[in-house]
Amino acid sequence: MSKVPIAVAYGDGIGPEIMSACLHILQEGGAQIDIHTIEIGEKIYLQGYTAGIKPEAIQTIRDCKVFYKAPITTPQGGGFKSLNVTTRKLFNLFANVRPCVSYHPFIDTKFPKLDVVIVRENEEDLYAGIEHQQTPEVYQVLKLITRPGTERIIRYAFEYARAYGRKKVTCMTKDNIMKLTDGLFHKVFDEIGAEYPEIEKEHWIIDIGTAKLADTPEMFDVVVTLNLYGDILSDMVAQIAGSVGLAGSANIGPNVAMFEAIHGSAPRRAGQNLANPSGLLHAGIMMMVHIGQPEVAERVHNAWLRTIEEGYHTYDIYREGVSREKVGTKEFAQAVVRNLGKQPEHFKPVRYTQEGGPAKVLAIPPYQRPTPPKKDLIGIDIFVNWTPGRPEELAEKIQAVLPSQLKLTMISNRGTAVWPQTLEETFLVDHWRTRLLSADGKPISHEVVIEALKRYHEAGLDFIKTEHLYLFDGVEGYSKGQGE
Repeated sequence: MSKVPIAVAYGDGIGPEIMSACLHILQEGGAQIDIHTIEIGEKIYLQGYTAGIKPEAIQTIRDCKVFYKAPITTPQGGGFKSLNVTTRKLFNLFANVRPCVSYHPFIDTKFPKLDVVIVRENEEDLYAGIEHQQTPEVYQVLKLITRPGTERIIRYAFEYARAYGRKKVTCMTKDNIMKLTDGLFHKVFDEIGAEYPEIEKEHWIIDIGTAKLADTPEMFDVVVTLNLYGDILSDMVAQIAGSVGLAGSANIGPNVAMFEAIHGSAPRRAGQNLANPSGLLHAGIMMMVHIGQPEVAERVHNAWLRTIEEGYHTYDIYREGVSREKVGTKEFAQAVVRNLGKQPEHFKPVRYTQEGGPAKVLAIPPYQRPTPPKKDLIGIDIFVNWTPGRPEELAEKIQAVLPSQLKLTMISNRGTAVWPQTLEETFLVDHWRTRLLSADGKPISHEVVIEALKRYHEAGLDFIKTEHLYLFDGVEGYSKGQGE
């Protein structure tokens, strides 16, 4: 077998120690890999690269198409961008996959049957990172959800469940509040789920779904969700399984994939031969499956399980009366290597191979763009920075200058409708949304919008943002204000 090129970053803090341990285990397990080392993280940040990575390292990842990454340290202070977010967006790593499993009774957990995979959308949602300060009192972040991005992450979740013999896929959203964005995610989940009749489907609102997942994780199998929710859920489930330090993470794109532990660089533990390499090793196991070496993944994973059974534990999972010996990073890696070729006795052996070759290669078809809907502009939301007085005063100023083609239908403050009806108890800030709709219900032109903005300016109204209001095939493509 020819060696597969992989870009490897040793990272910061405990990163170099655990990466060395993991590469030793994988190579002793038979991994056919050609390592291309790159530098990322704190040292690169401090050289003036705000994303913590140099252009030549990015090119190495592009060439290798596989990136094995140890944790890094981001320097304190402003101006530094998340390396993970940058990498995910540069390489279109749309799917974040985090298997979380409990290893009872050898690793302490309240949930001995926990075995959940979180499939998280990785590029959109609030993590698009589009933020603005709009007034002295109000800051904004844009939540972007797209149909192409939603379709591919949900299809990936179902394909993952099918490939790994999982029985159920659960979708979690907050579509009772965010009816357009999270509503789209739920709608697409129902549409794509219908193509997988053998898999059970369910949807939970994220708040009660999180509570159930934290309380009764054995109810769940594969969970697919949006970026922010998935970030929170995956850490929570990994922790209640036994330790965040045990979980690996795969970031999958059409051409490039990144594999990493989900924990941080723990600089206080650096250089002490203490760190548990298990999270990064589990990421490496997923990497072996991804590059078509499932027999290596199987051999290493079963050796790791046997080592856990035998009680050779690093300090973070060591327990008197359960563990046999507290070992360091290097010694733990040596114990795993000694167990290569052995099967676990308590745990069910892991299988990544089947007759005919690897079973876990997931292919997601390219997005098929449908015929565009009929799109009619029927109004505009103009946001203004205004502090002088009450909503009715603002309404009077606007109505006095409006073009005849438009009518003022609502004013909201922080999303809550405050005109034409206002409650004295509603807290107001200096950020107002003024909703103008077509006076006769017919589509309007951009010239009408421009005229409205001109008249706002002439009236001394400081407009700070606009959002066009469209009908798509006659369906409103905008939400009502709270209380409207």
